[in-house]
Amino acid sequence: MAEIGHEDAAASFDPLRPKLMRVAYRMLGSVADAEDMVQEAFIRWMKADRAQIREPEAFLRRTVTRLCLDQLKSARRQRETYVGPWLPDPVVEEEEEEDVTLPLMLALERLSPLERAAFLLHDVFGLGFEEVASTIERDPAACRQLAARARTHVREARTRFQVDRQRGVEFAEAFFAASRSGDMNALGAMLAADVSVHADGGGKRPAVMEPILGFDAVMKVHENLAALFRKHGSQLVRAGFINGLPGFITLEADGELQTTALDIEDGKIAAIYVVRNPDKLRHLH
Repeated sequence: MAEIGHEDAAASFDPLRPKLMRVAYRMLGSVADAEDMVQEAFIRWMKADRAQIREPEAFLRRTVTRLCLDQLKSARRQRETYVGPWLPDPVVEEEEEEDVTLPLMLALERLSPLERAAFLLHDVFGLGFEEVASTIERDPAACRQLAARARTHVREARTRFQVDRQRGVEFAEAFFAASRSGDMNALGAMLAADVSVHADGGGKRPAVMEPILGFDAVMKVHENLAALFRKHGSQLVRAGFINGLPGFITLEADGELQTTALDIEDGKIAAIYVVRNPDKLRHLH
């Protein structure tokens, strides 16, 4: 009977798993943590009296969100001791996923857990404030205030420059070619004057410990990197969209993967986000 109950729970849960993963990942910025929260929600779903639950999706979304709120408290403590800049785990998107780009996820990091939840549930996933209120256990008026405060903080990070998908992939491939070959003229033509580089090695692989700011500094870094690439190589695995931005995955000389995402504004690269921490790249294998 237990096995039948497990199969019944899985049959109703599995179609909702991708939606629940989207909620959990956007709350936490970690694929592994999001998977853990969704799996914990499944365990609770198996134990629940499912016959009494009229809206399974709403019940499970509430469960996942509350688990994520608890997880965010410990995650914040871990971020305080994180080595170098922290970037969310890279997710290579097969379809259009413009709701939460990498810059917006970084902006969400500056919010309180409740502000983050209210903003994502209402502004991104389109839930009414009544449902948001029941999910985060606050009254609707408080949820409106939380979402409004969050909106103010993240306004500048919302996508303002939509990049055509094919054009974005071509841009990413051109950046890869120029940066690896050392074609500094081609590279310089792609960069905005106030371009920045943010690299997450997590103390596990070499990476700059502070953002690199400004055209000249970014060009100098890539000039030095190109010399290394010519000696040791950097293989393009695929180009695509990473966390809503054009980018690519590479296999580097140390045998590890790396992702690069490009924030493009007015036809120029405004920011370059590089993830090298192997813990954040395992799911890409």
